[in-house]
Amino acid sequence: MATINVNGQPKDVNADPTMPLLWVLRDVLGMTGTKFGCGMAQCGACTVHIDGVATRSCVTPLSAVGDKKVTTIEGLSPDGMHAVQQAWVELQVPQCGYCQSGQIMSAVALLEAKPAPTDADIDTAMNGNICRCGTYQRIRAAIHRAAEMKKG
Repeated sequence: MATINVNGQPKDVNADPTMPLLWVLRDVLGMTGTKFGCGMAQCGACTVHIDGVATRSCVTPLSAVGDKKVTTIEGLSPDGMHAVQQAWVELQVPQCGYCQSGQIMSAVALLEAKPAPTDADIDTAMNGNICRCGTYQRIRAAIHRAAEMKKG
């Protein structure tokens, strides 16, 4: 039995320490906002924050979490009104939507590190987050829009 901090709440988890965090979140805790894409940390669909750092949960074992703070898409904003989420809706970023929780979590981590990112900053930070629908231009525009919204 382990206790991990997910979205600001302690969660008791009865799982093998080698189980990937993705499956702990989805199958043990029932939090299905974090998606399975490739299982090899190549697509970004499973991105969560661990102590504020965008992390691929499909290759992060439960044992690596320890007392660090895990934030999932469900914990980003209780009402879905985080600036990045608002920008995503305003600019109609998603098509199928499957990759969007990972895209959003990566974008939030970028804006925490660089509140006014350049296109090059965005391309670097979002590299490896695959959108099968190809909405990359809208993703970039939404990140710029969220940066503007966060400024006030």
